[in-house]
Amino acid sequence: MTNSIPRVDFWFDPACPWAWMTSRWIVEVASQRDIDLHWHVMSLAVLNEGRDLPADYRAHIDQTWGPVRVVNAARVRHGEGVVGDLYTAFGTRIHLRKQSGDELIAGALADVGLESDLADYAASDELDESLRASHAEGIALVGEDVGTPIVAIDGKGYFGPVVTPAPTGEAALRLFDGLLLLTSVDGFYELKKTRTSGPILD
Repeated sequence: MTNSIPRVDFWFDPACPWAWMTSRWIVEVASQRDIDLHWHVMSLAVLNEGRDLPADYRAHIDQTWGPVRVVNAARVRHGEGVVGDLYTAFGTRIHLRKQSGDELIAGALADVGLESDLADYAASDELDESLRASHAEGIALVGEDVGTPIVAIDGKGYFGPVVTPAPTGEAALRLFDGLLLLTSVDGFYELKKTRTSGPILD
């Protein structure tokens, strides 16, 4: 391991509960350890384009466009520095308060003091090219057969870690140190087991 501050890149779709769990873990790590944390958008809607999905899941996926487009619009207007806080605002309202629609978007923007007109991008494809480019940067690190979140440490990316509940305190640091070690091993690809629990959000 190196003594330099690791760069951590985190790709998320605000609608994904598993990405939300992982994001709370990396926020916990950042509160205890010097890491150079960068937030990036990816899209469940883009990820599932062209896939044959059940009608109810397709309807859900179609609804994910709004929040991620708004986060991306804020990034385009104000820079990367607003992304993490806006993600926290969206995630809190989506996953903890179970909000959706206009109330969700207006509330999340207000939470972080961003302009209300950014909500207009929820139903607009005007900035989708930049959203797709951010999505593609994450996918390029891990391949097409994964989802969100994507976490990269010093340029080596993986899907996950998928974890519930989000580890805190020393447990959060142990998981991070384990992932840091794994990313140092050339040719390491995968660890996986079947999930037996849904996201534990509180």
